[in-house]
Amino acid sequence: MTLLSSRRAKRVATALAGIALAALALAGCASGSGSSPSASSDGAAAGLGDLNVQLSWIKNEEFSGEFFADSEGYYTAAGLGTVTLVPGPSTGAAELISGSADIALSDAVSIGSVVSSEGAPLKIIGTTYQKNPFTVLSLKSGGNIATPADLKGKKIGVQDSNTALFKALLAANGIAESDVTIVPVQYDPAPLLNGEVDGFIAYLTNEAITVAASGVATTNLPFADNGLPFVAETITTTDDMIANKRDALKAFLLAEIKGWTDAVKDPEAGAKLAVDVYGKDLDLNLENSIAGAKVQAEELVTSDETKKNGLFTISDELQSETVKSLAGAGIMLSASDLFDLSLLAEVYQENPDLVAYAG
Repeated sequence: MTLLSSRRAKRVATALAGIALAALALAGCASGSGSSPSASSDGAAAGLGDLNVQLSWIKNEEFSGEFFADSEGYYTAAGLGTVTLVPGPSTGAAELISGSADIALSDAVSIGSVVSSEGAPLKIIGTTYQKNPFTVLSLKSGGNIATPADLKGKKIGVQDSNTALFKALLAANGIAESDVTIVPVQYDPAPLLNGEVDGFIAYLTNEAITVAASGVATTNLPFADNGLPFVAETITTTDDMIANKRDALKAFLLAEIKGWTDAVKDPEAGAKLAVDVYGKDLDLNLENSIAGAKVQAEELVTSDETKKNGLFTISDELQSETVKSLAGAGIMLSASDLFDLSLLAEVYQENPDLVAYAG
């Protein structure tokens, strides 16, 4: 597979305010099951039922924790029936609102957007990534954008769905929009490689790895470290699910914590699950997948907060930083509008041993 393979290059990034829910529904129409063979009977007996989980992207290493939870039987052990992992790309908002998904792995900006603009009854109940993986990717021999000040005078390739987010990055660093030239691009980094742009909006776990793996020296300007921190790969559900399916959501969180504990401890095994099993038909590159799994385990999933309070937790400080970041993108919300971490707190109260995931 080439570097510019469409499966890896068509990264659908975060949707912002004003996104069309109809388009989201189309993006999430593909489906697939990731449930283990024995998943149905035990869950049905426990009365917690089945769950449909909308993934934000294709079945690659980004979801190694889910793959562990499924393959190791953690969903079943928690009392759930069939847990269907539906591949994206999608932000999950349309699926949650329509009822075709019970849970979505999304991000704070996409969910905050529809909560703010549409009054969508959605809540984030935990997060896989403590840091969002967005970055301005550049070539060392080209733009070499290492600091926000380096953006000035540069041409930056920005996908339509990420335009408001990139403008928020500029605002957070006191850079006028007139100081840069925004060049509309898709999700293929070819414009960066052929010199059409000096920088390109990418994921640290995706394009930043594949471009560097081609032998090109690169530079990254991570959003999270430069004035725009917000949580990503959020576990999001509806207010109705929280009110009426609380036990099922807690069972899902329990299984997820166990699955991501495995993924953090053994990123390579998680990547192999993606390449050899769950994403087998995607022709994924094992070396790149292992690299991505290690980056997310070491830099995105874990933090001082998770070491203290457990995986998926979101500190008050990070909630505040997230809300501030959304405000920079024109999305005005309070933390209580966006987060409900009471279920996760109950899971840890009932299973305190899970906090020590690194033990």
